[in-house]
Parts: sequence; C-alpha cells; structure tokens
Amino acid sequence: MLSARIMRQLWAVIDSTQVSTLLHFDDAALVQLLLSQFAAEQVIDAQATNNLNTYLQSRLPLIRDIAEEKRAVRQGIH
Repeated sequence: MLSARIMRQLWAVIDSTQVSTLLHFDDAALVQLLLSQFAAEQVIDAQATNNLNTYLQSRLPLIRDIAEEKRAVRQGIH
C-alpha cells in the first residue's frame, strides 16, 4: 500500500514532467522515467517500487488524459 505522502510526491513528479514526455514516451519507458524521477527525490524499498510501478501502469490513461488537457489549455483549444 502506498502512503498518502508518497502519492502526493508521485503526483508532484508527474505534474512536473513535461507534457510532451507524458504523451510521447511508450508505456514502459514512461513508467521507468517516472519511477527514476521519484527515486531521485525519495528513497524507497523494492516493495514500494513494485507498488508504484503497478500504480503507474494502472493510471497511465489518466496521466495521458491530464497531459492532453494541459496541452489543449496551453494551445488555447479548450
């Protein structure tokens, strides 16, 4: 299980990642990038890494939808 603190930190990492990266990396590469960015800020054990990996994989559609929305807002499409 992931703590609320870890979830907030993870979503902060996602939010700070460039929209183009979120949209154009393939699923595996994006999960690995987000995990490595998170690990650079927070020391976590193997179990937490596995939990984060599973969580990120399950949330990729949401992450990409949010990135699409950000891109549309920036381009004035929304």
